[in-house]
Amino acid sequence: MPDYTSKDIRNVVAIGHGGAGKTTLLDSMLFKAGAVSRAGSVTEKNSIFDFEDEEKERGNSIFASLAHCRWKDIEFNLVNTPGFMDFAGGAISGVHAADTALVAVSAQRGVELNTRKMHATAKGLGLARILVVTRMDGENIVDYEGILAKIQEVFGNQCLPVNLPVGIGPDFSGVVSVLQPPAQAPAGVVGDVAAASGALMDKIVEADEALMEKYLNGDKIAPEELAGTLRKAIASGALTPILHVSGAKGIGVEELMDFLAAFGPSPADMPPPSAKDAKSEEDVSLVCDAAKPLVARVFKTVTDPFVGKLSYFRILQGTLPADSHVTNSRTGKSERVAQIFRIFGKEARPVPQGIPGDLCAVSKIEDIHIGDALCDGRKLVTLPKIVFPLPMASLAIEPKARGDEQKISGSVQKIADGDPTFVPRRDQQTGEMIVTGMSQLHLDVLLHRLEKRFGVGVNTKPPRIPYKETITVPAEGMYRHKKQTGGRGQFGEVHFRLYPMERGAGFEFVDAIVGGAIPNQFIPAVEKGVRETLPRGVLAGYPVEDVKVELFFGKYHDVDSSEAAFKLAASMCFQECFLKAKPVLLEPVVNLEITVPSQYMGDISGDLNSRRGRIVGMDSEGDMQIIRAQAPLGEVMRYATELRSMTGGTGSYTMELSHYDVVPARAAEQVIAQAKKAKEEAGGR
Repeated sequence: MPDYTSKDIRNVVAIGHGGAGKTTLLDSMLFKAGAVSRAGSVTEKNSIFDFEDEEKERGNSIFASLAHCRWKDIEFNLVNTPGFMDFAGGAISGVHAADTALVAVSAQRGVELNTRKMHATAKGLGLARILVVTRMDGENIVDYEGILAKIQEVFGNQCLPVNLPVGIGPDFSGVVSVLQPPAQAPAGVVGDVAAASGALMDKIVEADEALMEKYLNGDKIAPEELAGTLRKAIASGALTPILHVSGAKGIGVEELMDFLAAFGPSPADMPPPSAKDAKSEEDVSLVCDAAKPLVARVFKTVTDPFVGKLSYFRILQGTLPADSHVTNSRTGKSERVAQIFRIFGKEARPVPQGIPGDLCAVSKIEDIHIGDALCDGRKLVTLPKIVFPLPMASLAIEPKARGDEQKISGSVQKIADGDPTFVPRRDQQTGEMIVTGMSQLHLDVLLHRLEKRFGVGVNTKPPRIPYKETITVPAEGMYRHKKQTGGRGQFGEVHFRLYPMERGAGFEFVDAIVGGAIPNQFIPAVEKGVRETLPRGVLAGYPVEDVKVELFFGKYHDVDSSEAAFKLAASMCFQECFLKAKPVLLEPVVNLEITVPSQYMGDISGDLNSRRGRIVGMDSEGDMQIIRAQAPLGEVMRYATELRSMTGGTGSYTMELSHYDVVPARAAEQVIAQAKKAKEEAGGR
């Protein structure tokens, strides 16, 4: 058994915008606790948390990472997360491991876009939130009071300081407790300690009616009563404490750790996620109890070609000893757990067992995915799906080296297993391998990782737009295939009528032959000739849809007719009739939901108009504007990069296919010309 219980655990995740100082703060916490001999540094590339090569190169977190330390008999599990939306998958994974979210707000830059988004995520999952104003020692802190006001405006008036800074910027030298204010406030304290203390006390007692009555009557409140109510208020979200730190200088860090140890909720204080019986689908109540049947949730996986697959999980209920078995409720398979690890940066440290609240890892279980429930084989449960943001940026990839075609699929899938916001697929229409991620940067990083870890280099290009071809009016025609070569010849004649069909109807073949003009044994060959032409298209090489073909007449020869002759005649007849039927290109049209600060509304509207888009609705959420629009996919293929440029990185969007519509004539001419050029170039090689 470990020398701590579930009540002694604090699972803490650091979230916020990139550059807010999350990693530096957590490195400082490890150092203060004596878990490392010197504080790790992002700039010196020796952070315990940013240990991957890609993170060292770029100087920011890309993946969720873990470490642990002991502080005053409390066991801290610290989870670091990426701060840029490009790597939101790691941040979402990390939040699902924790009970408390440290929401980092830079004193230099204030509340930023991803701070809002991750705070909303943590709130939605029921985590306790503690706001930490970081980089208090930084230069150019021009409006500290404005930052506090903005915090309350954005996150609510339940956000109150529990300490105040002594000095700002280079003069930042410490913090003063508001919860237990000193008799005499030190010189240089920023803010009114007495007023802040009164406001904090009012908010705490609001969380307990009996305590409020005592407070209003002027009765003395015991410290343990106040502490218990404060802990409950934080756990429930009735109070969001604000603390101040400099991670780089270690100022305010010990006070933050003391506060977390005393008032941060343990796994036993927080309601576990809902669960259902895997067979009956009835609700199951999980309990933070070591004696109950095991339930653990996988929140991260990583595959290394040398070490194999390492899966991180949080134990929600029960105990997991090493050299035991677990059952994955998704697969129903029993898996042997030879060793259990606790993760410390890039190290996996073996432990004899895990208890409720522990964040552990297991290696070499291949069929395991993020969100899986690992259970005692006697009682299988399912857990709510972990919801990740929808990736939007796509690239077509192909291996640089011949012979890597088979290797690429498996390697790409291993990357995808560790990041659900990286989605590979084979486009059935174009035949291309498409990878989709959160942004161009996200894709660049993961494809670099693909080459470095798995030895598969790829070339990239924009994916082909999956256009389609169709007709707009009926047409009629015939084609005779006749060839005499000296021996047996080839003969087949077909007459078609083509009709346009409703959008999405597909293809229909009608046999209207009467009187045996074409013998029955050749009719299937006629239909096959048409069907084999559909995927190749006629105008620009794109699949044909929404066309009905009626075979109404034809001729045959007793000796020279064959299935091959009728198949070829059908293909040629279809192509000729198609060109008579006023053919058009169809393009995919997507629904967009764009979220931007209000000041960018005009820019977004004008840009959408230039992309043949149209706005179909608008809404607002605080000072953010939500725009719902439709636009052709071909016009927004690189929208992730362009929206970032237009909004300085503060805009985001989601996209889904709506329908197919006719491409305007001028745009269609360009697509057809490009297709013709590509075909000629391919023929010349």
